[in-house]
Amino acid sequence: MNESIATPLMIAPRRFGDNRGWFMETYSEVAAAKFGIHDRFVQDNHSLSAFEGTIRGIHFQKPPHAQAKLVHCVRGSILDYAVDLRRGSPTFGHHIAAKLTAEGGEQLYVPVGYGHAFVTLEPDVEVVYKVTDIYAPECDGGIVWSDRTIGISWPLPASGPILSDKDQALPTLAEFNSPFVYDGRPLEPLSVP
Repeated sequence: MNESIATPLMIAPRRFGDNRGWFMETYSEVAAAKFGIHDRFVQDNHSLSAFEGTIRGIHFQKPPHAQAKLVHCVRGSILDYAVDLRRGSPTFGHHIAAKLTAEGGEQLYVPVGYGHAFVTLEPDVEVVYKVTDIYAPECDGGIVWSDRTIGISWPLPASGPILSDKDQALPTLAEFNSPFVYDGRPLEPLSVP
């Protein structure tokens, strides 16, 4: 099997509409391969965030259960982030952001070696994502959402963020000893193929 691309990728699946509504393939192994994604996805996850300004992340799983993700929003909208966590990368700690909406059907591919996070842009948002390995609590990790080195400018309501206790207590990037190794391809700006 070919190795998957090593940088985040924005995907815009085609929708076919008529007087009934629309249809789209949310995942096709053949189509994914055309984008350079050769991962085998083994689990689908689905989250509901009740409040605008809910932040989930910056999350990852370490080897041997590291996960690539294919993320899309099925209700509402989010700003989705991928953070380069590959030791030795010239873009270590840099991030990209992509707006994903249920209306548009956009998807973000987040390869192994990147942290993943999102913030909800409205109430009652549902996000679905495919992952390439099972959830392994012993490999679960993260970086605190407010890390100044990463410098994400979160679009938050006046009331501030909604966070889990776990996400508030995550370490900073400076405290993180990355198990991910740079593969020679720096983080690149997103473009829709």
